[in-house]
Amino acid sequence: MKHMLVTGGCGFIGANFIRYLLEESDYAGRVINVDALTYAGNPENLAGIPERFSGRYHFVKADICDPETLSGVFDAYEIDAVCHFAAESHVDRSIVRPDAFIQTNIVGTFNLLQLARKHQDRMVRFHHISTDEVFGSLGESGFFTETTPYHPNSPYSASKAASDHLVRAFHKTYGLPITISNCSNNYGPYQFPEKLIPLMILNAVEGRSLPVYGDGLNVRDWLYVKDHCHAVWRVMQSGRDGETYNIGGNSEMENIRMVEMICDLVDESLGTPAGSRRDLVTFVKDRPGHDRRYAIDFSKIQKELGWHPAESLSTGLRKTIAWYLAHREWVDRVKSGEYQEWIREQYG
Repeated sequence: MKHMLVTGGCGFIGANFIRYLLEESDYAGRVINVDALTYAGNPENLAGIPERFSGRYHFVKADICDPETLSGVFDAYEIDAVCHFAAESHVDRSIVRPDAFIQTNIVGTFNLLQLARKHQDRMVRFHHISTDEVFGSLGESGFFTETTPYHPNSPYSASKAASDHLVRAFHKTYGLPITISNCSNNYGPYQFPEKLIPLMILNAVEGRSLPVYGDGLNVRDWLYVKDHCHAVWRVMQSGRDGETYNIGGNSEMENIRMVEMICDLVDESLGTPAGSRRDLVTFVKDRPGHDRRYAIDFSKIQKELGWHPAESLSTGLRKTIAWYLAHREWVDRVKSGEYQEWIREQYG
């Protein structure tokens, strides 16, 4: 893997993965970052990387739904590996505008697969990032495994399920060297503030209402983003061709307990001049198709590849809160949309 294409590399997980590859891993090749720079794609997530790794990092503003531009990237950079993060990913947005999810998550993935197949003679690995949401909702017990039947319940999860099936089909039909990973909910630095954890951190810091869907008892398994990056790289290096690996954080928690934990940690960091931030919690109408519980069995990647999460929910959440408190300028630019003006000036 000398010339790796990372799609969506200016987004939350993609940017963390590129930082991990170039700053911490044993990867010695080039990274070609393709990102359309939509609302959640922010080049500032990779501040310093272009200067420090000028010979190994390359950015191309492009949409994975544009096969002609993608083809030029594959040719110009002699792409021999793909790590595919690019996706529309917010469930609430998929309920309001599902068409964007169909285009990016299904058609965009198809375009990448077609180009990887075209250059199959040099393709070492096509790794596809997916989600545990494709499996639907769990009851009070049990875990998602790699053999759990798919049962998506939102336009977002349905689009990701479709892209998973496409990737697997290109392996079975054309022999494309692929791996797939289905991860639980990520959190950590550079996450766009619409997501639960950064939204609650920032609202708690600012003394704003903390909206919690329904009764707050929906359960999620939380995965610190750097642990996820370690796992993806392990799969790309050593995963069995054609296999799927579940990646979980071993950190199940009800949403209301998560919000309360964030309140307590922010109180601990900033003090409580007006009382506990738990008082800011407000229960709001549940969203349609809200899955009750997710939980990941990651024993396969643990047994086969020796990976397990390094961070507990407590340590990962402390690091995340500390990061957001220390990067207020980044937060302010993202929340104001100011970074989009800079993107337009730089890239048109």
